[in-house]
Amino acid sequence: MSKELSAGDKAPAFTLPDDKGGKLSLRDLKGKNVVLYFYPKDDTSGCTKEACSFRDNIKVFEKNGAVIIGVSKDSVASHKKFRSKYDLPFTLLSDETAEMLEKYGVWKEKSMYGRKYMGIERTTFVIDGNGRIKAVFRKVKVDGHTEEVLNALGLKK
Repeated sequence: MSKELSAGDKAPAFTLPDDKGGKLSLRDLKGKNVVLYFYPKDDTSGCTKEACSFRDNIKVFEKNGAVIIGVSKDSVASHKKFRSKYDLPFTLLSDETAEMLEKYGVWKEKSMYGRKYMGIERTTFVIDGNGRIKAVFRKVKVDGHTEEVLNALGLKK
């Protein structure tokens, strides 16, 4: 188990397949503020609400040079469907091996109805243009989360 990442740490490097059939690496985003959000599953209620909230505020992020990237274990095909169904204007990355999820410490033991299983803890990292973590939001509550992220970037809705 690696140490939990926090503000000031260097963001772990990654390269993952995206929903457009390409690959995206953290180094491709150098010089930009990155909102890297991890979510459990495409097209489920909380994840859809979170994605749509980022979508509805995309102009504020983009105007200020910030990029939003969603990550889950869903396949590229699932991401494509989710993205087009909700007209999401940002990239979704597929981490089917959970390698990146582990690096970022969001692959956790969860429990539902007394059953234990491994899953993604809804978490958002704000990463600056130099690849340093500016803010971390763990166990994200979807309502009001976009505002928290905008505040961490010093932006207003």
